[in-house]
Amino acid sequence: MFSGSPFTKGNRRSLVFHLAFFSVATALALALISDGVTPAFAQNNKPQRQSKPASAAADVARGRYLVEDVAVCGQCHTPRDRNGNLDRTRWLQGGSVPYLPARPDMDWPINAPRIGGTPPANDADMIKLLTTGIWTDGNRLRLPMPQFRMDRGDAEAVVAYLKTVTPQP
Repeated sequence: MFSGSPFTKGNRRSLVFHLAFFSVATALALALISDGVTPAFAQNNKPQRQSKPASAAADVARGRYLVEDVAVCGQCHTPRDRNGNLDRTRWLQGGSVPYLPARPDMDWPINAPRIGGTPPANDADMIKLLTTGIWTDGNRLRLPMPQFRMDRGDAEAVVAYLKTVTPQP
């Protein structure tokens, strides 16, 4: 090394150690984040049984979370009051699509259908829509409807929740 270089023999060793430590720590963090490493916990050999009502209630709660907080379905599928606020008394009962396309589009929907209460298709078709983006006619839904690719469990939870929604009198 030339004179005045920061890479003296001692500094190089320190740099190599720090790089190795950082690499191992990063790999470990990525493995934990990606669920590649399963932490060991004390195990109970008795299978846990969940009652059907508790499981159904959990599905509905998960579906509600997905519909209201993740996919925000109510933004299009719920009518609005005179002030432009969502009308929670008619939650998910269909409404005017509040968005316009960036460019004129003759295929742009004006209304979003009712999805609460009795969804517009049977459970299997609704799950197919939510997992593949394909509707009962074999076509993808028109924009602005997102082309969801939910896993089956999430799609089943969404359908379970939608079936519990009833308009208020």
